[in-house]
Amino acid sequence: MSQSKPFNPLDRVNIGASVAQALLQQQPVSLGKIKPFSGAGIYAIYYTGNFKPYEPLVKRCRGGKFEAPIYVGKAVPAGARKGGTGLSASAGKVLYNRLSEHAESIRDVDNLDIKDFSCRFLVVDDIWIPLGESLLIAKFSPIWNNIVDGFGNHDPGKGRYEGMRPRWDVLHPGRAWAAKCKPRRETPQQITTDISTYLRSMTIPASPAILFAGEDNPTFESDGEQS
Repeated sequence: MSQSKPFNPLDRVNIGASVAQALLQQQPVSLGKIKPFSGAGIYAIYYTGNFKPYEPLVKRCRGGKFEAPIYVGKAVPAGARKGGTGLSASAGKVLYNRLSEHAESIRDVDNLDIKDFSCRFLVVDDIWIPLGESLLIAKFSPIWNNIVDGFGNHDPGKGRYEGMRPRWDVLHPGRAWAAKCKPRRETPQQITTDISTYLRSMTIPASPAILFAGEDNPTFESDGEQS
């Protein structure tokens, strides 16, 4: 590791990196079998099923490897969502509830199976949650955070369905609220093509380690069978 200045463990990036790294050290568990718990925090979801467009990611997750998340997210107390720090708010079961919402979304669709999804999650002090999430998304560029957006969307509610149907729901139909939104002109086949292009251009990190401030970029390797 080359350094231009002394390592500062209290550097903002280093603290965020330690949070992200702590998440990656957690044992993956089945997304559909998480028991209730309290706290806010961050999480990463992994896919090991047979949906063909995701095959390059699946190869990096099967066999207990779990090297490439399909989605990364966070759950913060209500006060933090409204722009506050959330420090005075009780987190309750916000992280558990968020993961449960994701599991329900997957159960609703026709071409995914909840049994094929695992996740890592970490309860974190509220102030460090956004930074940890941002570093994980920058590290892994998960498909559902980027090219197939909309997985984390909520039902907009009655009278608010004028927005466009999320790409995620075009590719994975089944959520009742999404069917009420305006149809997209894109077809599932077009989105699948975009996924293939995205994965061909994306380098999956050779190491799950998160960079700390002052470290050189790690060597990355691409999956030669991504086409």
